[in-house]
Amino acid sequence: MNQLYFTWARALVFVAALSSVNVVFADTTVLPGTHTLTSKHGFGTLMARVETAIGAQKMGLVATASASAAAAGRGVKIPGNAVLMVFRNDYAVRMLQDSISAGIEAPIRIYVTENPDGTASVTYRTPSAVFAPYQSDKLNALAAELDPIFERIVRDAVDN
Repeated sequence: MNQLYFTWARALVFVAALSSVNVVFADTTVLPGTHTLTSKHGFGTLMARVETAIGAQKMGLVATASASAAAAGRGVKIPGNAVLMVFRNDYAVRMLQDSISAGIEAPIRIYVTENPDGTASVTYRTPSAVFAPYQSDKLNALAAELDPIFERIVRDAVDN
């Protein structure tokens, strides 16, 4: 009985010790090929401009995910943020013909965030950086086509 009591007591001490530890995960590195551009536009305006720029570059907006929109639906206010997932089927077919594994990388993501001063920023990784780990000449060529498209999307959205 005493052994069981001491085992439970040790377990409780261990759990208490863990609950008093503050673990903080910090972003200490930025992934290669990551670019962030800050605009003078507010979050809502920049979102609309990114969507327009995606269409102007003849790319598809596959999906949008927004923690701030979901939080607002629950009555919680957090700074605006949204991930726009962008790709086009002809690129997807070419990518998958070369590498089924690379399929996890598509669609390419563009992240729009609201800044404390009321402006907003756009962050994205170049397709060449996204596909680089696959070490494929065909994927590298595909990415080389996509890099300037994504750069134009972001620059068009951010510029006046």
